[in-house]
Parts: sequence; structure tokens; C-alpha cells
Amino acid sequence: MHTMTKPLLEIKNLSVDFATDLETFSAVKNISFTINKGETVAVVGESGSGKTVTSLSILQLLPSPPAIYKSGEIIFSENGDKSSDLLLLPERALQKIRGNKISMIFQEPMTSLNPVQTCGKQVMETIMLHKKITKKRAREKTVQLFSQVKLPDFSGMLNRYPHQISGGQKQRVMIAMAMSCNPSILIADEPTTALDVTVQKTILQLIKELQQQEQMGVIYITHDLGLVSEIADKVIVMYKGEIVETNTTREIFLNPKNPYTKALISCRPSPAMKGKRLPVVSDFLNESFNVKQKVDEKIYDTKPIYLSNTLLKVENLKVYFPVKRSFTGKILKEFKAVDDVSFSIAKGETVGLVGESGCGKTTLGRALIRLIEPTSGNVFLNKKNIAQIPDEELRNMRKDIQIIFQDPYGSLNPRITIGQAINEPMKIHNIFSSSKQRKEKIIDLLQKVDLKPEHFNRYPHEFSGGQRQRICIARALGLNPEFIICDESVSALDVSVQAQVLNLLNDLKAEFGFTCIFISHDLGVVHYISNRIMVMNKGKIEEEGTANEVYFNPRSSYTQKLIASIPKVNF
Repeated sequence: MHTMTKPLLEIKNLSVDFATDLETFSAVKNISFTINKGETVAVVGESGSGKTVTSLSILQLLPSPPAIYKSGEIIFSENGDKSSDLLLLPERALQKIRGNKISMIFQEPMTSLNPVQTCGKQVMETIMLHKKITKKRAREKTVQLFSQVKLPDFSGMLNRYPHQISGGQKQRVMIAMAMSCNPSILIADEPTTALDVTVQKTILQLIKELQQQEQMGVIYITHDLGLVSEIADKVIVMYKGEIVETNTTREIFLNPKNPYTKALISCRPSPAMKGKRLPVVSDFLNESFNVKQKVDEKIYDTKPIYLSNTLLKVENLKVYFPVKRSFTGKILKEFKAVDDVSFSIAKGETVGLVGESGCGKTTLGRALIRLIEPTSGNVFLNKKNIAQIPDEELRNMRKDIQIIFQDPYGSLNPRITIGQAINEPMKIHNIFSSSKQRKEKIIDLLQKVDLKPEHFNRYPHEFSGGQRQRICIARALGLNPEFIICDESVSALDVSVQAQVLNLLNDLKAEFGFTCIFISHDLGVVHYISNRIMVMNKGKIEEEGTANEVYFNPRSSYTQKLIASIPKVNF
């Protein structure tokens, strides 16, 4: 397969430090690996393991200072004969390579596209920068790329701005841009983390097809080992800046050697783990392994709860958004985000709500607590109609219903400490009479979500994504709510952190006895945590049943498609 004399890219003993006035932090420690033509190498590890720093170093995209390349070489040989060390090239020579010979798809498509330029213009600009062709030719090439990445209405897409298209479509525009100059190497940094399983599947197949056509080398950065099993030839596992294991994908899954690799493989919620505590990384990295094992026998009750004691009842709920109005302001066209939905939830039940992006699940979650005003319909919580009560009464009811949002950083105020953030709603709803009692309660909550009392006075930016999500969970629990809506609350987390948060939610549910709607596009997670599952498609509930019924015997073709898209390890 590889007739080339030299690998496309060879990283030798690379070490990258970040220096601040106070300290120097080693982000990448003496790593080496190679990539050949037509090969996909997956770099796997949790947040903070050094994977993104490694990929940004290849293209010299780290700001220096604070980044210092302490040692190492990054040798790029495009045709197997002429090679150059990317760390030594001047800026002008690097510009000729970036986006042309080596391309990168970034993790967050929203922030990597220019919001004031159309999608078409941005791709054309890349092509015209590197290839000496006319604007007309660049436009034809862009239309061709858009059809290649399977964008709907690809010629119309040329004139659309990033905010007018969905997350999955933005990601495809990014892939078209990355592929526009036929690069020798494509670096994909978590390109599908925030996408649905179905969109994710098409994007992975797309990268694979493009790679086979062009014989590119692909570096795929991810924390999801399920994905890796489907696309990679070779896997590099990173932990705290070092490579702890490298092997073929098959060997990594069948005979993982390093305890950290074993942990990453075991953390994914699988159908067999339903009702049990998920293993977390510390279980594997702990020397006193036998002591830890005792916790594993914890069994959670995820059997269906029959509707004897209804807590929440939703009748004919509709949320319509006007799309087009007439000259006089009359609504001519509406978008039916939630279209005549009815269901009930029993006290103590966890109901999973799944569906692709844009199916209306977040709108439904927000309409239940009137963060979005319903167009019509009723929502009864303890027989009180939330949809109809006056604002004053709604404000008092707010403490019984809490929501944990998808983006924990966006839902915490960066200017106040997390102690104040948890204290504020407790104070408004008169929970405890003195601030001393509240502080004791907050410290108790922080410990329950695996944080320390000294975190009380720290600010949101001082925590990792998983810790911030736990702070949001603590804040929601501060009011002893009866009902919690988790809106994609684990979708952006690493598999290992996700396992900790899911265990935590199960523990807290057993302790506080709250009822929960768990919104997600990840059916594996939903099956693990729910008693029942509702599948949503185009604003309607397509199918509902117990977690096992929906997961193992889906009736609708839409649910079958969702389940078929879950990455599975086939070794």
C-alpha cells in the first residue's frame, strides 16, 4: 500500500511548553509518531491531554509566546523526496503549506467561519489564494465541493451566511474548505463532537471517501473511541501530554495494554451497563484497584415506572415561529418547532428525549418551563397549569423546575464566583434564613458533585468543562427541585468525564428523588440513564416506549436510522 520512501509527516521528540509570568506548563512531552499516504491516524485522549496542541503545532498555529517549542522536529515530505522541518520554516513558506498542502478542520465550525461573509465566498477565497485560477472557475469548483460534501441545495448554499445554516451544514462547509486545494494531509480536530449521530455518520463517511479518492493522510483527533474503531488504521493514545500507547486500531480494542486505554474503552455507556455504575478513569489508574471495585456493585433502578403518580402532564403543546409576514404584519408562514405534542411523566421517572438537531427537543424542553412561550397547549405540574399561570406565580414555581443547559460556560456568569452563582437563586427563593446556613449547604452540594470546599471562591474560567457542568448541576439542586430538564448536558464532554457526570446524576437522583427529562442526540447515553424514551422528529413525538423497547426493538424507521448510526466497535 505504501510505496513511498518517506512518511508524509514525521514528528520526532516534540515538546511544547506554555510559559506565563508565574509558571511554565508542559503541554506536550517528547512525543513521536508518523503518518503515511492514505493512512488515518487517530489521536485519542481526554481534554487537556495535548492532542489539539500537537495538531496546532504541525501548522504553527500556536501563539508564540506563550507557546515554546522546547525540542523536536516536524518533518513534512509531500512527495516522498523533498522534506522540510515545519518548525524551522519562515512564515511566508508556511503560508504556502497551510490550507494548501496541510489542511485543518476545527472543532467549532461557528467560530471558524467568518460571520460577515457568505459560505461560498469563504471557500472561493481559499481556492484563489493558493491556486492561480479565475473567480468563475473558483466558483464552479466551490459548487462541485459543496455537492461532494453532500450539502443540500449546494448552489443556493454559496450565498448563505454561516448563521443561516445548521451546525452539521457549517461543519460540511469547513470540510469543503479544507478539501478545496487537495491537501496531502488533513487534520480533523473533533469535527463531529457537537453533531447528531446521523450527521456524524455522514461526515465520517465523507472524510473517508475523500481520503480514498485523494490518498490523503488524515490525523483524526477525538475523545470518542467508538468513532475511532470505524475510521482509523492506527491509534495514538495521549494522557497528560505523553503518548501512553500506539498500535493498530484492532490491537488497541482487542488487547489494550495501558490502564488509561482500558479506561477510555470501558467508559462508554453500553447496553450491558444499564442500571450499573459506569467505570471511570480513576478506577483504572488507581493502584488500590480492588478497593475501588466495591463501588461497582451499585445498581440503579432504571426499570419503567408505570404512570400511577403523574407529576407532569403535557397536552397538545405547540410552539410555532413566524417565518414570513405580510406587509401588514400578518403571519403568512410558520415553522412548527413543536407540533401538537402530548405526554405524561410519573414522579421519580427519567424520560429520555432524543432526535436529530432541529427536531424541536430543546424548544420543547424550554417551552415546558416557559423560557419560550408556547403558542398553545397545557403543561400541568402537580395539576397546576404552567402555561396559564400569571408571571408572579410562575416565578415562585421556578424553584420546583430547573434546567441544566448544554453549554455550562454560557450559563454561568463569568464575573461572579461559583459560590455566589449557587447562592443567588437560593437567596431569591428564601432557602434558609441566614447566609451561613446557605454557605454550608453550598459546600455540601459542591462535595456531592465531586468538587472541593475551596472551589467556593473560584471563578468559572478556572474550571474544566466537566467541572463547570457539575457546578451547574449543583446550582440546579440547590433549590431542591421536583423536576429537572437536562438539555444535552453531557454532549460536549469527554467520554471519561461524561461517565462521571452520568454516575453523579444517578446518585443524586437516588438521593433527592427528582424527576427528569434527559434531552440528548446520543441514544447510547439516553438508553443508559432513562426509564422511558421518547423519539422526536420534525416537532412531533415519533415513538415512545420503555428504554429497552425503543433501543432494542425500534418500531419507526426514523428510530432505526438513529440507532444504526451509533458508532459500534466491531472487533
